[in-house]
Amino acid sequence: VAAAGAGWVFAFNAASYLGIAAVLLLWRRPAAAAVPPAGNEGLLAALYAGRRYVWNAPGVRRILLRTLLFIPGGAALWALLPLTASRSLGLGSGGYGLLLGAVGIGAVGGAFLLPRARRLLGANGTLAAGALMFAAVLAVLATVRVPWLVALALLPAGLAWIAVLSTLNAAVQTRLPGWVRARGLAVYLLVFQGGQALAAPLWGAVADWLGLSACLLIAGGAMLLSAASVRRWPLRDAEGINPAPSDHWPAPPLVFEPGAADGPVLVSVVYRVPAQRRTEFTERMHRVARSRRRTGALSWGLYQDGHDPERFVENYLVSSWAEHQAQHHVRLTATDRRFEEEARALLTPGTAPEVTHAFDTTAGPAVRP
Repeated sequence: VAAAGAGWVFAFNAASYLGIAAVLLLWRRPAAAAVPPAGNEGLLAALYAGRRYVWNAPGVRRILLRTLLFIPGGAALWALLPLTASRSLGLGSGGYGLLLGAVGIGAVGGAFLLPRARRLLGANGTLAAGALMFAAVLAVLATVRVPWLVALALLPAGLAWIAVLSTLNAAVQTRLPGWVRARGLAVYLLVFQGGQALAAPLWGAVADWLGLSACLLIAGGAMLLSAASVRRWPLRDAEGINPAPSDHWPAPPLVFEPGAADGPVLVSVVYRVPAQRRTEFTERMHRVARSRRRTGALSWGLYQDGHDPERFVENYLVSSWAEHQAQHHVRLTATDRRFEEEARALLTPGTAPEVTHAFDTTAGPAVRP
């Protein structure tokens, strides 16, 4: 920018994407089996399915919470660094570029140090350490007026940024099954980028109101709160999560072949549970409920028979036969299977669940013979 002007910088940046395009065109990725959609799944239906999955996945929701707790404070660095360079340090565009370069060098160095740090600290320790490091950097920006000291302080900022973001990225990707991974990552990116977009003008308004130094110190305080909150809201352990697909449901024994759009479909599962296991059974079925909702259920309920207390009926409603077939063959994971097996291990010995499928005749075709 200092040597040639902003226009040439944007032109060079645009040209750099040609290299990325060339790599993608030359990349010979091994062929993978395509994930079939649920019937003629439209855009809005696909978006709703992704939102439904994220809402019913506590581990993914916790990642989004940790993102929201880090990104607003972190956005203060990017939003206020130009003001720090010009007002606090008296630098021009070249000096600002050097400060950004320091952040970049720290990020590159952090990429090499991150595996060792994660082994020592774990995912949650990495998040807490990254937030503490960022808070210290923001405090330096607020109080130090020596350019080379500020540049040195920005090195750990790059390390902290790449450490936290790579930890969150890895966490969200390892928890999402293939059929919804792109949609789940889209929700994560919406939170990440939306948090930056909303926080930047807010920090600008605070800097106008209270001054640049006070604003940076407030942002540093927000990062300290983010670090402290890791103990209260840590990332959930992903060791028991297996997103591999599991086509373990048997084909339903129907006397007619439903159409893809037929439905809604009411699925009922009858269980027999001995008295001493009922409480534990209902607790384990809460995880099954989240599995049903993640994979397509619009509603779910577990009912105990008033005439036969050992008889429990699980009901869940799916919008169409195509959605239910997607549950059968695409959407269930090895983790969903484990949740079902843990609940069914408590059934009365010698009994098996009885599954029925009922179709809404008010919304679909005529009643079949």
